[in-house]
Amino acid sequence: MKMDMSDFINDGNRTFMPMDSWRVLRIMAEFVESFEHMRQTPPMLVSVFGSARTAESDADYVSARELGKLLHHAGYGVITGGGPGIMEAAARGAYENGGTTVGLNIELPMEQNPNSYQTLSLTFNYFFVRKVCFLKYSTAFIVYPGGFGTLDELSEVLTMVQTAKINMIPIIFVNRNFWSGLIEWFKNTLITEKMISPEDMELIQLVDTADEAVQYLKECHRYGKRGTVIDK
Repeated sequence: MKMDMSDFINDGNRTFMPMDSWRVLRIMAEFVESFEHMRQTPPMLVSVFGSARTAESDADYVSARELGKLLHHAGYGVITGGGPGIMEAAARGAYENGGTTVGLNIELPMEQNPNSYQTLSLTFNYFFVRKVCFLKYSTAFIVYPGGFGTLDELSEVLTMVQTAKINMIPIIFVNRNFWSGLIEWFKNTLITEKMISPEDMELIQLVDTADEAVQYLKECHRYGKRGTVIDK
C-alpha cells in the first residue's frame, strides 16, 4: 500500500501512525477472545495443515478425511484452518464420527470459505494470532501437501521446536512422494551448508497414510501426552 506524509504525524522526536495504539488493543482483544474459547476445548487436539485447493476427489483429501476419523477414535480432537481442501477433509472425518473439530478461520481474498464441519469456529483478522492458537493448543502437527500457507505454518512449528520455545511434539508429514524433495533439500543443502544440524531432521516423521500417521502419534504418546507450552 502506498503512503504519503499525510499518513504520519511527526512530534519532533519520532514518527508514528496514530492508529497503532488502537491496533494493539484490537490484537489484544483477538488474543483474549480466542484464548477464552480455546481453553474450553478438550486438551487432546491435533493440528492438521494442508492445501485449501485439494479437491474432494483427490487421494490426499480422502486420506485426510480418514485421518480425522482415526484421530477421533484414538481420543484426539482436530484443529484446522477451517477452510476447504485438506482442512475440510480432516474436520469432516472427525465431525462425521462425533469428534471435536476446531476451525481457526481467517478472511482471505480467495480460497477461505469456512467449511461446515466445525464444532467450534473462530475467525481471525491477524495471521500471527491464529498461529499462536495452533501452537498453544496442539499436542501434535500433521502436515499434508500444501502451498505457501502450509509451508509458512510448517516453518513456524519447526522453528519453535528447534529453538525450544515450545515442547518437542510430533511433527508428521503425510505423502512421501510430495515431501521427499523438500526432505532431500533439507539433508543435501541445509545440513551440508550448516544451516541446520543433522539432529534437526529428527523433528520430522515422514509417512504415507493416515493410519501410519496415527500409529506413529500413538507411539509417541505411549508414555503420556503433553502440549506445546513450556512452564517457566
